[in-house]
Parts: sequence; structure tokens; C-alpha cells
Amino acid sequence: MFPFTLNESERDWQTGPYEGVELKIMRKDEATGGVTVLRKFHAGVTVPAHIHPDANETAYVLSGEWEESGTVYTAGTLFYAPRGEPHGPHVARTEVVSLTIFDGPLTVQSVD
Repeated sequence: MFPFTLNESERDWQTGPYEGVELKIMRKDEATGGVTVLRKFHAGVTVPAHIHPDANETAYVLSGEWEESGTVYTAGTLFYAPRGEPHGPHVARTEVVSLTIFDGPLTVQSVD
């Protein structure tokens, strides 16, 4: 038996770090600050280029069409961004839902 089990219906969507992005925090590691989240990007949302200075990010697209550097990705795509590496902009061509793991605190800094 797993020591932690949760159904996503037990969590509510929360406002994300960008307008048009929502998060469901599925699990938080109190020791590292890392989180496992469902992220929902509303259709048409563009998330500007940014970095996560305190965590590596692994994102798996569950549904939708996601554009990155002129290429459209769909369900089944995995993205990985090392801590401190710029990535984006991301464009949600349709509503996109991803399962995303940050192995440290979810902090965001814009890339100028």
C-alpha cells in the first residue's frame, strides 16, 4: 500500500503564477518544498519565458495542444527544465492540462 494516496477530485483549482493558469497541488514535500501539481492552461494563454531558480521542473502533458518554439506538442509529451534554465514562452493552443513536478519550491523569475 502506498503511504500517501489522493484523488484529484479532493483538491480545488487555485490561481497560478500567471493569469489563465490554474494549479491543483496534489502533494507537497515539507522537507524540500517540492510540489506535484496538475496545471491547467486556458486556451490562448501565453506564459512568458522564465526560470525556476529553486527547482528542476518535469512536466507531462495529459491533454491539449502546447506550442513551444514554433512546434506544437500534444498529450504524451514530456518536458524537463533544469533549475535556473530559461524556458518558454509557452502557448496553450487549446486548454492544456499537465502533471508537473518541481523538486524544490515553486518559485518563478521572469527572463528579461
